[in-house]
Amino acid sequence: MSMNWLKENIAKARANLTAEVSKFKNKDFMEAVVSGCALVAAADGSVDASEKQKMAGFLERSDELKHFDIRQVIEVFNKSVGDFEFDQAIGKANALKAIGKVRGKDDQARVLVRVVCAIGAADGDFDEDEKAVVREIAQELGLNPAEFDL
Repeated sequence: MSMNWLKENIAKARANLTAEVSKFKNKDFMEAVVSGCALVAAADGSVDASEKQKMAGFLERSDELKHFDIRQVIEVFNKSVGDFEFDQAIGKANALKAIGKVRGKDDQARVLVRVVCAIGAADGDFDEDEKAVVREIAQELGLNPAEFDL
């Protein structure tokens, strides 16, 4: 398998994901996605400064989130991270509450899971802690984690 084939297919998958996200340009979906990102960032028990910077940079440059007002995206992310910094349990509960707003909206829920999978893999290492969090997100949304190879 050539690297060009791999790069082309990754680019196509990302373009498809971007197109799917653009269909769901609403506040609940944006808050669910951003809260899911924060939850994945906190998978190891804390969100350190480098993770915050990496996530903020990703959110600003994300093709998947470019359809939303970046100020709102960063505001929601900072609030979510602040909840985790205050208390892990509160942060997780608030993130799952935001994520739960798209439960029953299967198309949105599936796209959300795919976006947080992309976030988890963004650094090249989709580790077991991150996968466990994404499995929990899928279950919160009433989806089978196996559908996403989790």
